[in-house]
Amino acid sequence: MTETSYSPIHVIGGGLAGSEAAWQIAQAGIPVILHEMRGVRGTDAHKTDGLAELVCSNSFRSDDATANAVGVIHAEMRLANSLIIASADKHQVPAGGALAVDRDGFSDAVTAAISSHPLITVVREEIQGLPPKEWDLAVVATGPLTSPSLAASIQVETGEDQLAFFDAIAPIIHRDSIDMDTCWYQSRYDKVGPGGTGKDYINCPLDKDQYDAFVDALIAGDTVGFKEWEGTPYFDGCLPIEVMAERGRETLRHGPMKPMGLTNSHNPTVKAYAVVQLRQDNALGTLYNMVGFQTKLKYGAQAEIFRMIPGLQNAEFARLGGLHRNTYIQSPILLDKSLTLKSRPGLRFAGQITGCEGYVESAAIGLLAGRFAAAERKGEPLAPPPATTAFGSLLGHITGGHLIHDEEPGKRSFQPMNINFGLFPELEPGSIVKPEGVKRFRGKDKTVMKRQLLSARALKDCANWLGLA
Repeated sequence: MTETSYSPIHVIGGGLAGSEAAWQIAQAGIPVILHEMRGVRGTDAHKTDGLAELVCSNSFRSDDATANAVGVIHAEMRLANSLIIASADKHQVPAGGALAVDRDGFSDAVTAAISSHPLITVVREEIQGLPPKEWDLAVVATGPLTSPSLAASIQVETGEDQLAFFDAIAPIIHRDSIDMDTCWYQSRYDKVGPGGTGKDYINCPLDKDQYDAFVDALIAGDTVGFKEWEGTPYFDGCLPIEVMAERGRETLRHGPMKPMGLTNSHNPTVKAYAVVQLRQDNALGTLYNMVGFQTKLKYGAQAEIFRMIPGLQNAEFARLGGLHRNTYIQSPILLDKSLTLKSRPGLRFAGQITGCEGYVESAAIGLLAGRFAAAERKGEPLAPPPATTAFGSLLGHITGGHLIHDEEPGKRSFQPMNINFGLFPELEPGSIVKPEGVKRFRGKDKTVMKRQLLSARALKDCANWLGLA
């Protein structure tokens, strides 16, 4: 290892987040010890010992940085000299507008870059507990398949109920795509909870025919099975809605779709037969989740079936629902804005274990954790990226932007999230202006322009944050 005046920073986990964190630290001139258990102990999903192995899809999704949030975070990572994106670019395979890779070539490239870096030492060993105190700076990036012993240590440090092992994800919808001529704001029985107003939910009413058609569609919908290594984590507080529908036609009406305590402000004299409630998901108020609607339906079926709900016929989904194995912590409560565990200074978390979702998002949070750790080692404070950037919006969401709902004891409201424009702060009023010579400027045109403006603002502000402008 090249001699430096700095003590090493330890990174646990050689997936996308850990590899990116190690790279960013080393590129800042700080030695890194990267601990990876594969090679000594395998997982149920990985097939090789290579760093940054892609265990599912080989796609990093859209590469359009002009009007797509995923493409924007790609572009920001390129500005920040990301190893993960550079390796993906080098081993790209044809995939239309997406960035897809040759998975073996990609992993080999990351492994070679990490292994040959003079400031990175790769140690093949399982870290069975949280880093010892003598590791004054460390990053835990162990991903959704964190080893049981390390997971147990995290639970001891953070609290038994602050670590989840399965996502039970309800779909999340962009607020501006909900038809408020059909839906209305109201809490059940007008209850004013902590910080509430009595109008904390958006309510979507169904009559009997609409409800019956919806239940029929749920039962007939295509679902995704569990992988062998996931098990089947069904319990009564977390049943997929299609499983509830199969248990009896009235089950949903007495569960997440119960109409009691709600009066349609558009038609007060007619009682809804069933109601779907949407709850604010982020502090910006741009995203709402479908309460109790965790599901194993395939994505195409979800979009089709959920748009049968009155008021959601034009719904745009920030993410669709799911239920799968994924170890992650309650980041909005546990982590500060530099991804440091509040109860233990110097210990950061990165990647999917923080509650981000997806290859790119995991690597991006690894990139930020690495930069924060390197800056701390150098004694150079690093401000978080602006909230207007993809980096900042994702970081903000997992470290405080998501709203924690405590009115349902035993249920976790914080769920992993992909990057999407619903996490970005709104544009300044008056930013969206009809172009000259355009006669019709419809909703879709406005949406495209909004995304283009959000993208341009993000890249400009990211370049400034990185000192490139």
